[in-house]
Parts: sequence; C-alpha cells; structure tokens
Amino acid sequence: MTFELLAFEVAPSSGIPIYRQLMDQVKRLVASEHLKPGDPLPSVRNVATALAVNPMTISKAYSLLEAEGVLERERGKGMKVAATKNVAKSTEQRLEILQPSVDSIIAEAKQLDIGLEQLTQQIEKSF
Repeated sequence: MTFELLAFEVAPSSGIPIYRQLMDQVKRLVASEHLKPGDPLPSVRNVATALAVNPMTISKAYSLLEAEGVLERERGKGMKVAATKNVAKSTEQRLEILQPSVDSIIAEAKQLDIGLEQLTQQIEKSF
C-alpha cells in the first residue's frame, strides 16, 4: 500500500501539539486497518514539507510511535507499521479511541447552546 500524505491533517491552533496530532492519527489509521503491518510511512522530510512543519516534529512523533511499538524502523527504508502488537481493533475499541473527541465536541456544543439535532446535522454535513 502507498500511504497518502493527504491522510494527515494538522491544526496548529488546536492547542494539541502537532506531534501528538500525528501520533493520534497514525494510531487511528492502524486501528482501522487503513495502515496494515509492514506498510511504509512517508519520510520525515516528505511529511514535514507537505504539512509545512519542522521535520523534528515529525521525527518526534515517529520516534514516540516506535517506542510504543506502533512503528518500526527498517534500516535504509524508513519507518513502517510494526508487525507485532497491531491487531485490527473492533468497532467498540475504535469508538473508545474516538470518545475523548466526542466528549470535547459535546462540551463545546453545550457551551455554544447548540442542540443535539443541530450538532447531528452539522456532523452529517461535514461527514
């Protein structure tokens, strides 16, 4: 599989460090099997250029994912999804990963006095 750089999106003003945003995205892509064991990730330089961020930010995300066993370094070829510890997650497990984001959106909607119906419409429109 050739990984699409377009799968990564960062929001510099979100308050979440960019390296953490990238780490979370890689974990979600692995959990959903969009990235499978052995799939290569784009180089640090390519990701940094595409997202207009410092290469050290990408390197930090990749290194931390390697330390967690999500990625592994293949000498001379860069990073790839680790063959071990990466079993596809069930829908329930993937929903658990998504839950903090859901909680955050609900809290923001309540603060903005946006009801469930309006929020659902907005999500459907954006989906």
